[in-house]
Amino acid sequence: MRISFSPQRRDDTLTISKAGDVLTINGDPIDFSVVPDGASLPAGAISNEFVIGTVERIGGDLHVTLTLPHGGSPSEAVAFPADIVNPGD
Repeated sequence: MRISFSPQRRDDTLTISKAGDVLTINGDPIDFSVVPDGASLPAGAISNEFVIGTVERIGGDLHVTLTLPHGGSPSEAVAFPADIVNPGD
């Protein structure tokens, strides 16, 4: 799994946990196991506002982009976040 982030000035927060192909985003579990290899799922098909862009499974790895909310003066790491690659459960 590769989780990418798109920073955005917002006042809310983002909490993520992972169990297999299920990402729980701010308490909302989303099961991505239905996305087979080589397939994609448009963000509009997912009922969570933090999932943006197309979700894809490439070479067996799920690729997801999430909005990363931040305050008015984000740190360098928040303004230009690194992807999270193969996170543990």
